Amino acid sequence: MSEDLFVDLPAGPRICYRVDGPADGTPLVLIAGLGLDLTSWPQRLVDGFTERGFRVVRQDNRDAGRSSRIGTPPPGRLRQLFARPRPDAYDLGDMAADTVGLLDHLGLKRVQLLGMSMGGMIAQTVAARHPDRVDSLTSIFSTTGARAVGQPARSTLVRMAKGPTHTVEESVERHLWMLRHIGSASFPPDDDLERAWAAGLWERGGGARAKEGRPRQISAIHASGDRTAELRRITSPTLVIHGDTDRMVHVSGGRATAAAIPGARYVEIDGMGHHIAPGLIDRLVAMTTEHITTAAEESAR
Repeated sequence: MSEDLFVDLPAGPRICYRVDGPADGTPLVLIAGLGLDLTSWPQRLVDGFTERGFRVVRQDNRDAGRSSRIGTPPPGRLRQLFARPRPDAYDLGDMAADTVGLLDHLGLKRVQLLGMSMGGMIAQTVAARHPDRVDSLTSIFSTTGARAVGQPARSTLVRMAKGPTHTVEESVERHLWMLRHIGSASFPPDDDLERAWAAGLWERGGGARAKEGRPRQISAIHASGDRTAELRRITSPTLVIHGDTDRMVHVSGGRATAAAIPGARYVEIDGMGHHIAPGLIDRLVAMTTEHITTAAEESAR
């Protein structure tokens, strides 16, 4: 397993990252979702990519894992409920700049991007604003920011409104409880792996002190608003993947993302929820690899 590395970006945040795979492999950057850290990408998925020759870069987004906690106050519950970010909130553009800063640090001029959920939004923003850095984009169960699409189910919002956890045991049980809701019976989780991962997330994130990071990330999504017009500027070959049973980001968000990005290919997986379950890993690795290979072949013509 690779080690945690760190870079202090010129813009301020300290970003934690890991690199796996052959030194001469094709760079593939994985961007995690809301409140998640770089370990949220299953190790079997990372191994699947490195075995195919990719050099995999994973990062803790700002306000997650071992990366910097941003000093601004988190938004209150009413601001979160009504999607009204604080005036001092950062946005997805700032988080995309963190990713580009990491690429600069690693000397990576062009990469393949893969993002899930909020990480998909960050990856979309990088592709739209820095087209010269992105050879291909894969966006998994993400959305455009338009209020009419991609919204969580009301039952999900109720669960998200619960207060923060205060112990590792409580955090683990909360994760499993939420996963039973946003996951899928068709592609069930491995409870033992999920327990171990949730305990590790608590420890890597600093325990209870991490509770303010997630609201600030939610605020970043709200501060970015509807990004549909920006997505239309993406020129990188794009693959959009979504599940038809997603209760966190409604499937309409994936469909709208694919419709907004010129030439995007859309794949909807029956029975897939908002979770990269063991039964999906091989399929996602194969689909992403095929997409990257096809994009490279078309670019070479």
